[in-house]
Amino acid sequence: MGEVASKRIPVTEEIWESLSDLKRPGQTYDALLAEMIALKQEHDFLTHMEEIAKNGKFVRLDEAAKELNIPYEE
Repeated sequence: MGEVASKRIPVTEEIWESLSDLKRPGQTYDALLAEMIALKQEHDFLTHMEEIAKNGKFVRLDEAAKELNIPYEE
């Protein structure tokens, strides 16, 4: 973990209570927020991958490299 800075994030009472409910005993709010950020990033990545799988055009890596004039070795 990096250097700890003291910052305030204004939240409603409802959000504060929800955060408190999510926090495990001994867990800091910093750690809780870091965990939530990681989960959101993972969710966004998986959603993006699902969208690509649904709508994307797939080509073999060697074909893409050839089309883009990029050297490729297996």
